[in-house]
Amino acid sequence: MPTVYYDADASLEPLAGATVSVLGYGNQGRAQALNLRDSGMSVVVGNLDDDYARQAHEDGFDPLPLAEAARRADVLLLLIPDEVQAEVYARDVAPHLDRGDLLCFAHGYNVAFGHIVAETGLDVVMVAPRMIGAGVRQRFVEGRGFPSLVGVHQDATGRAHARMLAIARGIGSTRAGCLECTFRDEATLDLFTEQAFGPAMGAAMRAAIETLIEAGFPPEAALLELYLSGELSYSLEKAAELGMVAQWELHSHTSQYGSMTRSARFADLDLKERMKAILEEIRSGGFAREWQAEQAAGLPVFKAAKEMMKHHPMIEWEEKAKKAFRR
Repeated sequence: MPTVYYDADASLEPLAGATVSVLGYGNQGRAQALNLRDSGMSVVVGNLDDDYARQAHEDGFDPLPLAEAARRADVLLLLIPDEVQAEVYARDVAPHLDRGDLLCFAHGYNVAFGHIVAETGLDVVMVAPRMIGAGVRQRFVEGRGFPSLVGVHQDATGRAHARMLAIARGIGSTRAGCLECTFRDEATLDLFTEQAFGPAMGAAMRAAIETLIEAGFPPEAALLELYLSGELSYSLEKAAELGMVAQWELHSHTSQYGSMTRSARFADLDLKERMKAILEEIRSGGFAREWQAEQAAGLPVFKAAKEMMKHHPMIEWEEKAKKAFRR
């Protein structure tokens, strides 16, 4: 049984008197910096001179250049995008960290796949919220929590675990619970959700929309029924609260009967085999190598795919539906 940590298992004391540097004031960076400051920690922000830095100023921080923020850190949260972490770490972070400092990631990707290899004298930990940045901040302000996956990759001081839990408590995650796992497992789970489950759900949604529209239903009605009403997201919220099967009881008997009897008609789809293949690509490091090569080439596939998405008819359908319902 995996270990789960709560408020009773964590203390802020291991970070007493420490300077916590948050590098990157984007979605997670802003939320975690504000939460840590509200928890009484001494927080500095490192960021480029951009809109995020201006937001940091508005929030009462005095953002520093990345290297200076790293130099001041006893504890450093590296919350910049995955694709630039290795370069920034080598250039602006590693030269300025001292033996015994703690380096914390919100995603295990770069450590798990060898893009960042920290110096042996550092503690290296992970606190990876299972919540977008806006939710990390909102739930903290409301006095609620959000789950995280946490782990220690390198314990140079003997205090890495306690300091990891102090960060988790400081951002509000131990209120809900933090499940311990490895950097590799966290990165694999995250990539699998993005590359297998998400695309499968997207394909099902697109097929449903196209089926309804080709059958003559107005796009506004089709999109409203499938997801724009918010009913789907509410049902998923209740599934998270009650369980996927238990939430069925919130639906009509007609709905339950139709779902249960027609689900067998999709049983012969090869989703599982395709998902296994994607999982193996992730575990083997194949995806990490592919993504690294894509970045080195200037992102040609990424840019082409983004451009294609701009022309998908769903964008027009969504605009019509949102306009009709003033959303």
